[in-house]
Amino acid sequence: MISKISHVSVYVLNQDSAYDFYVNKLGFQVATDAPMGPGMRWLTVTPPEQPDIEITLMPIVSGMMFDDESAEQMRNLVKRGTFGFGVFQCNDIYATYEELKAKGVEFTKVPKEEFYGIEALFKDDSGNWFSLGQKQ
Repeated sequence: MISKISHVSVYVLNQDSAYDFYVNKLGFQVATDAPMGPGMRWLTVTPPEQPDIEITLMPIVSGMMFDDESAEQMRNLVKRGTFGFGVFQCNDIYATYEELKAKGVEFTKVPKEEFYGIEALFKDDSGNWFSLGQKQ
């Protein structure tokens, strides 16, 4: 029986840029940054308080997973913000919002009280969008 999940993937347009975004803007920690053959890299990050789940910053390239046409379609979906989505939690959404905004994170929704808590929305540097939430 499956007991837990250890890795999830976020498709990114450029791993170097994604590294900068997730580590230097969001404050995530690098778990693994290792070469995986010619031109390939296994790059995972973790939220500071959740080191047991790794987010794989997966480049969209032709090869093992995608043929040329599929890779191009995926890149377009990610760029338009129509593919990736995730939910991150924080303890003080207003302070976190101001901190991330000051670091250049693009928000599409300022913190707002909703029936499920307080939520803001932002995009990563590839176009994936995320909910930033605080439970009330």
